[in-house]
Amino acid sequence: MPHVDRYAPSPTSDLHLGNLRTALAGWLLARHAGGRWLMRVEDLDRARVRAASGAEGRQLDDLRRLGLVWDGEVVRQSERLERYAAAVDALPTYECFCTRREIAEASSAPHDGYRPYPGTCRDLTPAQRAERRAGRPPAIRVDSAGASFAVDDVHAGRVSGLVDDFVLVRNDGGFAYNLAVVVDDMEMGVTHITRGDDLLDSAPRQAWLTAQLGGRPATYAHVGLVVNGEGRRLAKRDGAVTLRDLEDRSPADVLALLTESLGLGACRSTEGALAAMPGDQRFFSGVTWSDGELSPSRPTGR
Repeated sequence: MPHVDRYAPSPTSDLHLGNLRTALAGWLLARHAGGRWLMRVEDLDRARVRAASGAEGRQLDDLRRLGLVWDGEVVRQSERLERYAAAVDALPTYECFCTRREIAEASSAPHDGYRPYPGTCRDLTPAQRAERRAGRPPAIRVDSAGASFAVDDVHAGRVSGLVDDFVLVRNDGGFAYNLAVVVDDMEMGVTHITRGDDLLDSAPRQAWLTAQLGGRPATYAHVGLVVNGEGRRLAKRDGAVTLRDLEDRSPADVLALLTESLGLGACRSTEGALAAMPGDQRFFSGVTWSDGELSPSRPTGR
């Protein structure tokens, strides 16, 4: 099976060093395997996209400046709504009228920030649904029937997880992330997914949905995050460093910084980075950004 990976940024802010490092890791793994590296813009949150005018263009430009050129045309989620609707129609679902507060009060303690849904609305009668629909528009949840699923990660190994009845369509009518990425990955022929290790726990849920829709789950490579000196992952609200913040360094300088953090040495071109492959799992360790440098932080994995 050919190696097909994708990078899928949300155009709501400029890419920071952590985003760029993950993109580089996926690009290198795909190119080293002789495969394809695709680009998808996850622009379903139209309000945030509008508030970050021009972010998509800057993101794609930053990737090109580092030499991370993708295959084929850019795929945009905002142009694929009918595909998500068709997927929802093919799945067992039910309406959910719960508020976030009600879910928080009814659920068990959150796991890594995620609070599984306890199935409160699964067994409502038609009359109860009609009554609640009059007061609140429903979200649409998939009925997972208490499933569990396992995925393969090239660093973390076999990762298993329970699949709760997660949201497919929000109560504002918007399609949820877990649905959209699965439908897109299947249609794009994605076989390998490289992304930050903060998303590892969602992989069993997404792989299960892939199987429910008749697809073959991908192999994952969850890469350690770039964190700040206090151990928090880089984020826009914390002053995350972007390519434009490093005006005193050339794109080749930044690329060398990133490749060195991946254990490949300071490579000033993507060709040089490919020549330094394969790595030895150092690829998947997290790093810390402090005083203008990236240094080893913590390993990923569970």
